[in-house]
Amino acid sequence: MAFRGFPPEAIRFFEGLELDNSKSYWTANKDVYERAVRGPMEELVEAVDDRFKPFKIFRPYRDVRFSADKTPYKTECAAASERQGGATHYLALSCSGLTAATGYYAMAKDQLARFRDVVDDERTGGQIADIVAALEEKGFLIGGVGQLKSAPRGYPRDHPRVDLLRRKGLATWRSWPVASWLHTAKAKDRIEDAWATGDVLNDWLDANVGPSELPPDERSIH
Repeated sequence: MAFRGFPPEAIRFFEGLELDNSKSYWTANKDVYERAVRGPMEELVEAVDDRFKPFKIFRPYRDVRFSADKTPYKTECAAASERQGGATHYLALSCSGLTAATGYYAMAKDQLARFRDVVDDERTGGQIADIVAALEEKGFLIGGVGQLKSAPRGYPRDHPRVDLLRRKGLATWRSWPVASWLHTAKAKDRIEDAWATGDVLNDWLDANVGPSELPPDERSIH
């Protein structure tokens, strides 16, 4: 079926889950999740432009093995895809509304080293500073997995782009509260517009940083 929006039932489902994150609530409302949340999300990621595909929809179950929070279910439905160059497109629905994000949310060790080198460079660093400023002017937020408290080792604390050097990831996103358009096919247009606008960041990252070349178990930046 074609994507026609997320029904109001989807929002009510997550409102209920926020209040009662239990197996009994999930079991009693699983059909609502499948019909009003998972189903429309599958239709949406199939309907978006091919340049953003393919998407993986995340499982609704939380990994509680190493978490103090033992609530079993995620209070959002999210999906992500990865470009060949390394950038990710991300989408999430919750009772708060809709979020569309893109970028290098968490850089591996080798990516982070390359990122800092090109941010330090006057030409390429000036480019990314301008890109970030332009996105913020359009109402996009800028963030990532985390950042250092001060400049990384080897870089001056008063570096003109120290805010970028401190970052461990670089991504941009837009979030929208629940509104009538969310229940229509227009939701796809907003998401695609956000990703397309954010792709200027991805183009710079792909050209100057690129995907990690390390084995998965060596990519941690912590």
